[in-house]
Amino acid sequence: MKLYRLETVTWQDSQLLYHALPRLDREGLILLSPASPYVCLGYFQDAEQEVDLPFCREAGIPVFRREVGGGGVYLDGQQLFWQLVIHKENPLVPTGKEAFYRRFLQPPIEAYRALGIPAEYKPVNDIVANNRKVSGTGVAEIGDYIIFVGNLIVDFDYEMMARVLKVPDEKFRDKVYKTIYENLSTIKREVADVPPTEDLWTLMADKFAALLGPMEEQRTVDAAWRAKADELAPQFLSDEWLLRRGRPGAGRTVKVREGVEVRHKMHKAPGGLIRATIEVEEKVIRHVEISGDFFFFPAEALRDLEAALAGKRIDQVEETAARFYAEQAVESPGVTPADFAQVVG
Repeated sequence: MKLYRLETVTWQDSQLLYHALPRLDREGLILLSPASPYVCLGYFQDAEQEVDLPFCREAGIPVFRREVGGGGVYLDGQQLFWQLVIHKENPLVPTGKEAFYRRFLQPPIEAYRALGIPAEYKPVNDIVANNRKVSGTGVAEIGDYIIFVGNLIVDFDYEMMARVLKVPDEKFRDKVYKTIYENLSTIKREVADVPPTEDLWTLMADKFAALLGPMEEQRTVDAAWRAKADELAPQFLSDEWLLRRGRPGAGRTVKVREGVEVRHKMHKAPGGLIRATIEVEEKVIRHVEISGDFFFFPAEALRDLEAALAGKRIDQVEETAARFYAEQAVESPGVTPADFAQVVG
């Protein structure tokens, strides 16, 4: 496996490169950070519900949807990313997503501890220190590869994070800011003397090498990798890709009358927030759209779950979802069929 120590790259490359690597049938550990700020959305999120898109456009802040689940976040050069691309059959990969997190979160945990920060693993996929989250992480599957992304947070723009989110009013935004500040910490908040960035890159590389074994270091993007990232750019940077979760189905018409309801519900499961828009007629689900900041594997099966729920009675949601999980071998850390019953039922 290669260590791609790229350090500062364009904001687009900070996402496109790890999407490209598995499509080249390569493993690798990528270390990088973006040269300019942007907002990054989780795979299942609805951009128009989660982000203040007009503000971002006016402020010149790009918005990107990744193929990794989880929530939206404001990213900039004060966050040092690791992006691990590893084959599913690699002997280091354990069975089950929680076991994967436990193993592969150990290197960043050890990096934080080396800085004097008492980091520890908190299920499902968090690193916490002094009861505050200190890293944002996520896992996805692309083809035969598992993608594991996360960061060392040197500093964080709490105010901008609260500003880019779509909220009902400014009072709510103030509450969001306060909650984020109280529950998310940084290296600068935890230690008096922050090492140079170069030393932090080396620390992270060393801790991952202790788990992955010696890696050949490469500091540039080779021609094949560049070409694949450029090939993906038109799709991933398009409005169609960004807004796809927020668009209604083609030709869909909602007529509200006695016995017919359109419901918009949210449910906070341990594994993340689930949103659902449900059309119900006489207690039967006619259509459902699910989004949120959770993780779901395989990702494309979420659309199939929506289809499986259509035509079922509201009181059959948990039973239907449980059967679907078993038949499709679904994994959704921290989210169960009972959680879908809460938000859809």
